[in-house]
Amino acid sequence: MDFSLLGPVTVTAGPQAAPVELPLGPAKRRSVLAMLLLRPNATVSVEQLISSLWEDEPPAHARTVIQGHVSRLRAALAEGGAEDHGVELATHSSAYLLRVPESLIDTQRFDQLTAQASPESAPGEAVQLLRQALGLWRGPALTGTVASPPFAAAAHALEERRLSAVEALARAHEGLGEHEEAVRALHPAAVANPLREGLIAALMLALYRSGRQSDAIAWFHRTRQLLDDDLGVDPGQRLRAAYQEILRAAPAPAADGPRGGAEATGQQPGGAGQPGAQPAAATPQQPLSAAASAPVPELLPRPPAGFHGRGAELAELTRLTLGSAEPAAGGSGGYPQAGGIALLTGPAGVGKTGLAVHWGHVHAAAFPDGRLFADLRGFSGGEAVVPAVVLREFLLALGTPAEQIPTSSEAAAALYRSLAARRRLLVVLDNAGSSAQVRPLLPGGPHSATLVTSRSRLDGLIATDAARPVRLHALGTEDGVGLLGTLLGPARVAEDPEAARELVALCDGLPLALRAASAQLMARPRWRLARLATALRDERRRLALLSAEDTGVAAALRNSVARLSADDAQLLRALGAGFAREVNTAEAAALSGADPELIQDSLERLAEMHLLDEEATNRYVMSDLVKLFAQGDGSDRDSPGEASGGAAGGAPGGSPGGPSQGG
Repeated sequence: MDFSLLGPVTVTAGPQAAPVELPLGPAKRRSVLAMLLLRPNATVSVEQLISSLWEDEPPAHARTVIQGHVSRLRAALAEGGAEDHGVELATHSSAYLLRVPESLIDTQRFDQLTAQASPESAPGEAVQLLRQALGLWRGPALTGTVASPPFAAAAHALEERRLSAVEALARAHEGLGEHEEAVRALHPAAVANPLREGLIAALMLALYRSGRQSDAIAWFHRTRQLLDDDLGVDPGQRLRAAYQEILRAAPAPAADGPRGGAEATGQQPGGAGQPGAQPAAATPQQPLSAAASAPVPELLPRPPAGFHGRGAELAELTRLTLGSAEPAAGGSGGYPQAGGIALLTGPAGVGKTGLAVHWGHVHAAAFPDGRLFADLRGFSGGEAVVPAVVLREFLLALGTPAEQIPTSSEAAAALYRSLAARRRLLVVLDNAGSSAQVRPLLPGGPHSATLVTSRSRLDGLIATDAARPVRLHALGTEDGVGLLGTLLGPARVAEDPEAARELVALCDGLPLALRAASAQLMARPRWRLARLATALRDERRRLALLSAEDTGVAAALRNSVARLSADDAQLLRALGAGFAREVNTAEAAALSGADPELIQDSLERLAEMHLLDEEATNRYVMSDLVKLFAQGDGSDRDSPGEASGGAAGGAPGGSPGGPSQGG
């Protein structure tokens, strides 16, 4: 017989080769057993059980419920041969006692194995013992118990013991000189516990000792920013000490080209011993000798016409990729400029592509070896582009003869990284659908910068490749009016400033919607802005009016919704049909008639796709245009011309200029 708490709460019996799981019943019955197993061979009072099983006021018959659960547990254990294993569930007045050999409980075996391990004095034996101990875990501790503070505290304590074992395993590997094994042990735990400074410090040192210095430094800056954002504190002594050890031992820069920043100099950034100081700006005027005779590709689309605003976001991109001295207001913290990856995310139509392309043209001189661009079509309504196709285009652009391009995707990616390693390239990966689609296209070496745009948050790219997110929000009123002025001419906007502000509001501040509205007005030069604003007030016609041929808000949202599962799409429709723009989990469950636990996951996925905005914990907001689309107004039943009352000129022929600011 075996009792498991390190994962789902279960009891198994029978032969070791084919154990059978005993039926334990509902969550409260499992919770009674779990509380008794957390205190084996000791009495647990009925009052303790009641306070653990009911977070709110317990029912009047709580004692009777407990007695019923104990009776059924006793019967289930008896069927599994409890007596043969020395297991007995006894009643002592108003308390219960579970007599059980501690070797039958996985938490007790875990503690015994970790206590025997000595990573410093006997690292080889410790690796075996700790791997055996960690192998007992089958998921989050106490899964299947009720969600009450006593069980949450017990699960947290068990998780702390697991993380201590992970750190001890890493120390044992380090003692054996197995630095990559230490990284493999620490990395998943560090991703799941980004504020555990000791864990991050150990991972940084393991990465550095395995030859991955830039990854180690990136982890420091990421953690420093999280501590500041979430807790408002600076890194502690252990994290700072690990960072300083890496910098002190950093090798001198190679003679073949400048690296810039703290990683190149081996000194504290800023020279004042302060880990938060920013690295110096790059010096792009010094091309690398290896790339001197290579072709200089220019794959960026032409700049978006009428680009306006986004000063803070442009400054943040510059800081992340070129190491400018001052962070933008509200931007993320210091980041090693070498090989930086900036991730532009936001809802459909907010202007991600336009921002990336505009920035690329403004800073073209910083990348003398070329600018690469690929539309990955992650949210374009058709098949996403496979990385192998993009790799071939990039290799051709970098001067590789077609016959020398490897047929294997892995070999092509390796050749691409090698060619990029000594070049100063800007790589723009637009409209990415997933982190896996992006990773093979990241350039090698420290001298290039990568901009990735996506409607999804791409958390995996942040976790594994230290990408730094730059979230794009809708334009404010003044910037929205300014964009209308650049597209229509300032005089036309100045004629009707109140209508211009209303247009921005009716377009939710989305650049794509504002460009579509401008296209309608440019096709109708006699219309005042107020006439279009009046038409847009009609919610039944708004999405149709904010379209221009195959471009518009409805088309963009349709491509986002196409990526949803059937259940998530159904929830979006239910939220669209609801009266409120703002909901919490319970209200969303009531609207859709689904399980609140499942609804929470669906809400998270909708927020990840930027179809909802989580403005606060368990507070989700849907924009007006998304709400209209979810109600069914995103269909193609009306053309823009029909929706506008058949005005002369029909639908305009498209928004002006290359990549729209609404990407």
